[in-house]
Amino acid sequence: MNKVEPKNNKNTKTNKIGRKVNKTEPGANNAETKNNKIENALEKLTKVKNKWCLCDENQKKVIFSFSEEYKKFLSENKTERECCKTTIELAEENGFVNLQTLAKSGKKLKAGDRVYAVNQHKSVVLFVIGKQPLENGTNILGAHIDSPRLDLKQNPLYEKNGFCLLDTHYYGGIKNYQWVSLPLALHGVVVKKDGSVIDLNIGEKADEPVFYISDLLPHLKKEKSVQEVSGEQLDVIVGGMAFRKESESEVVMDNLKKILSTYNIDEDDFVSAEIEVVPAGAARDMGLDRSMIVGYGHDDRSCAYASLRAILECENPQKTAVCLLVDKEEIGSVGATGMKSRFFENAMAELVNLCGNYSELTLKRALANSNMISSDVTAGYDPSWAASYNIQTDAFLSCGLSFNKYTGHRGKSEANDASPEYIARLRKILDDNNLFYQFTEMGKVDQGGGGTIAYILAEYGMNVIDAGIPLLSMHAPFEVASKLDIYHAYLFYKAFLKEME
Repeated sequence: MNKVEPKNNKNTKTNKIGRKVNKTEPGANNAETKNNKIENALEKLTKVKNKWCLCDENQKKVIFSFSEEYKKFLSENKTERECCKTTIELAEENGFVNLQTLAKSGKKLKAGDRVYAVNQHKSVVLFVIGKQPLENGTNILGAHIDSPRLDLKQNPLYEKNGFCLLDTHYYGGIKNYQWVSLPLALHGVVVKKDGSVIDLNIGEKADEPVFYISDLLPHLKKEKSVQEVSGEQLDVIVGGMAFRKESESEVVMDNLKKILSTYNIDEDDFVSAEIEVVPAGAARDMGLDRSMIVGYGHDDRSCAYASLRAILECENPQKTAVCLLVDKEEIGSVGATGMKSRFFENAMAELVNLCGNYSELTLKRALANSNMISSDVTAGYDPSWAASYNIQTDAFLSCGLSFNKYTGHRGKSEANDASPEYIARLRKILDDNNLFYQFTEMGKVDQGGGGTIAYILAEYGMNVIDAGIPLLSMHAPFEVASKLDIYHAYLFYKAFLKEME
């Protein structure tokens, strides 16, 4: 809908916040001065100021270089399995050894050693052993590597009126209407009965086909809102040469089945497949100044990448440094690969055992004495949807890393509420390293909210706070992040692992 602007006349002027003020109104002469004072007070209170103006040309060059590496990671890792695989490859290139291999060998760990553990190809944790005993605690960066998407059902393939389609079930909190009329790709694995695994990635290369969910044209959709797209309508068109065999009663899709056979996939193999439908295409620079990145999966791979880079570059920390990348956060951190599983606790138990003599008390002390950053994104203030935000407390893009003392929703439900003592220690690290940061909430109090893995780790008694990157259009197929924020998140995560006591 187009905006209808009030007509200008000689008795009106525009104040600093864009509202038309009639000169004949009582107090109109003081309106602009008053609004300027309000804006200045808000800026002073919240430190809302685009931080690019504080970066010199060399700093901008470093930020842009870092962003090119991140864009490559984001473009090539659109599923939790792909993120996990890449993480392991990078870890091994940087001297990390599989924890299970060490456990079998019986070799003890010492300060400076680098190990990792993986859980069902979807979650991974990296450790750099510190100089202090494990029972003194660890410094943990925790992010999730799953993102909202569409998953193929177990029996997805069907034909209807000349089209071949794949039936889907959405994963995580999406707006259904945003997934129609987009080029889509298929990523995932097909596991055959003999145990062999077929990696699937179709729709990303320029010479590959993409896939599509159709929408109803506006000429035929005059009564219902465009947002009224049901989950059952999110079926992906994958072929247009289906036909009915005269000799058979059921509909068959010979052409598509022949194509699948080139990948060594039979229709029955979908039962033991895990295939995700994601937006096709690479992450790209956004804006004439190239200050932002638009791409799929910033939530939460922006924080995951920054955390991963931080621990890969971590050497000889005082406390053992940890980077924990988990699955299933978008659906409640459940299941064997979510944060609520025992994967992390079990990995810590193995670590305690390899660093000395295992005891349950030592493990409990190690967990309780730890410090944790829940590295997860937050909502960035969006002037196009200002009514849902609180300008005094919301995060702004290009203002640095955003800290949330508590997340959750409505009355802090399911929130971790970080202690002021912990926050004060973090502020010192931030200021000592001249980092850009902001302390924020997510939208208006009764507008909604969001959850992270913070409260789950806090149950061990450790210090936990959310600290991540502000986004525009969170959970949309394409989200927007500032290059400056991503880089300063990486700098803080790196300083946290090294300096947090």
